[in-house]
Amino acid sequence: MYLDLKKRLETHLRGVLKAKYDLELDTIPVETPPELQFGELATPIAFELARKLRKAPKMIAQEIVAALGGLDGFASFEVAGAGYINARLDRAAGVRKVAFAEAGPKLAQGHALVEHTSINPNKAAHIGHLRNAILGDTFVRLLRAAGQKVDVQNYIDNTGVQVADVVVGFVHLEGKSLAEVRGLLDDLQHKGERIDFYCWDLYARTSQWYTSGTDAENEARKKLRYDTLHAIEHGGNETAEIAELISTAVLRRHLETMLRLGIEYDFLPRESEILHLKFWEAAFELLKKSGVLYFENEGKNKGCWVMTRPGAEIAEGAVDEDAKVIVRSNGTVTYVGKDIAYHLWKFGLLGRDFGYKRFFSYPNHECWISTDHGEAEHPHFGGAQAIYNVIDSRQSDPQANVIQALRGMGHAEQADRYTHFSYEMVALTPRCAVELGYDVPEEDRSRPYIEVSGRKGFGVKADDLIDKLIAATRAEVDARQTGRDEAERQRIAEQIAIGALRYFMLKYTRNTVIAFDFKDALSFEGETGPYIQYAVVRIRNIFRKGGTTPEAVLAEFAKLAELGAYLSGAENEDIWALWLRAGRRALVLEQCIATSEPAHLAKHAFQLAQEFNNFYHKHHILTEEDPARKTFLLATAAVALRELVTVLGWLGIESPEAM
Repeated sequence: MYLDLKKRLETHLRGVLKAKYDLELDTIPVETPPELQFGELATPIAFELARKLRKAPKMIAQEIVAALGGLDGFASFEVAGAGYINARLDRAAGVRKVAFAEAGPKLAQGHALVEHTSINPNKAAHIGHLRNAILGDTFVRLLRAAGQKVDVQNYIDNTGVQVADVVVGFVHLEGKSLAEVRGLLDDLQHKGERIDFYCWDLYARTSQWYTSGTDAENEARKKLRYDTLHAIEHGGNETAEIAELISTAVLRRHLETMLRLGIEYDFLPRESEILHLKFWEAAFELLKKSGVLYFENEGKNKGCWVMTRPGAEIAEGAVDEDAKVIVRSNGTVTYVGKDIAYHLWKFGLLGRDFGYKRFFSYPNHECWISTDHGEAEHPHFGGAQAIYNVIDSRQSDPQANVIQALRGMGHAEQADRYTHFSYEMVALTPRCAVELGYDVPEEDRSRPYIEVSGRKGFGVKADDLIDKLIAATRAEVDARQTGRDEAERQRIAEQIAIGALRYFMLKYTRNTVIAFDFKDALSFEGETGPYIQYAVVRIRNIFRKGGTTPEAVLAEFAKLAELGAYLSGAENEDIWALWLRAGRRALVLEQCIATSEPAHLAKHAFQLAQEFNNFYHKHHILTEEDPARKTFLLATAAVALRELVTVLGWLGIESPEAM
């Protein structure tokens, strides 16, 4: 409702400005006033026109208001202050529109590709990976809610140095052969133990082993590390087979971890296929042909292929020492080079494709993985119109280099539709670190947060975190829901715990460092997932006690002839505010997508729950004696329930029946 009326006002204003002043503006500013006393919408357009029209803003505002006339859905327009134009909505019409809103207009169409999670398959997922995956999954849900076709991809760097480190650990620290690694995997599966947890400790031990010897030993170990990496990249040897076994087994565990949070993927492109299928070679020729790359004959980058920097002013004959190296002098390709090739494929510009095979089954679809030679029949991936890469802010420079390469190759339109969906790290509060069993020095306990480190083995495995959240929630559910059976209580505990975790990761804007804390996340008070879920449970209890349903109430509500009395006067301002909030869903969705910021939706969900709770405490719904007013109050609750369940679903949070 709110978005529709906002756009209607913008269109009407555009027509008035053209008719009265013969002006056509690119944008018409329409805002939401800070308080309802100033109306539901407002525009400062008169201030923007003052210089152009050489009139005082207040005079322009008065002229515009006089020309606006009547507009469907609006009750009145008025001039406020020095030139603001405030718009007041037709409240009764607005309420009916919200009550019987359809799914809503699709805000966008097209084919988007969202890449998120992208964990190195060398150890268990940790708390920082959860922020990436939850942000990405939520944005996928938002794009789909807006009408876009979305492919979800999880890039797997199965030939990188982190995988090489684990292989070094298996082969050189533990002395295992390929057959023994296979035996270990079988043994762990038989015992119900996890390979990703095993690798968590082995990776930390290997990382420390590289620097724990003499200088000569450390140098030899470093050489061993890169010899292992090169063997994996080359393929066709026992080292590469061990890497394939381990990375594939760990990857399956990652997908199982993310499924606990309701996170699914469509396609898993692997770096091994980017290498084996010669993606880089194809991209290299395109980059050279377009002049984006050139061979450097002098300076520190002599013998390298480097990327032309746009706007760089280099004197004739001089060497650009700051040029980005794409191919090193030894012929190896940098991370950015492989990423350019990958993104040319994403946009359908490479002229090559992966092989595909089924890898992981979800309840409603298959997840595919890249391979050299795959199945003949498979979905089509790549060729997207818009790309969103959920990658932490430390990767801003490589991401910018890919965009720069696309522009240099003449793909400006694709570069404009390439979004680096960046975010900051997740740390732990000192209290949380202590609860997890870590030894936190006294001097660190007053710090705002403590950083985690996989290499040092200091961190929180994602599954351990989820298990602890569920255990803490289960204790509360057991105390409150004594009449429910074991399976029901476990299900409720999982819904609350996952909701708490997802909301905690989403309520902060992406550029904010998060310090995770169990107590803060699980609280039933304040801006938390459980607080919003409890509002849903509270509304459901109203209908349960009232012996009716939201559907039945809204059917009765449709028969009410007069609504104005329930929406006017100071005593009913909170009711109108709640309906108005409920009508903002599409507006918030548009805002989230335009800014790539799911935190706006998290805030909207909290404010909606908060306004419903205020309404609940002020108005006695089930004991209201006036039948028509009771129907109206119940309809208010029904709409709040519908909106809360919808937006929680977009956040990937389930709505429990009880808490």
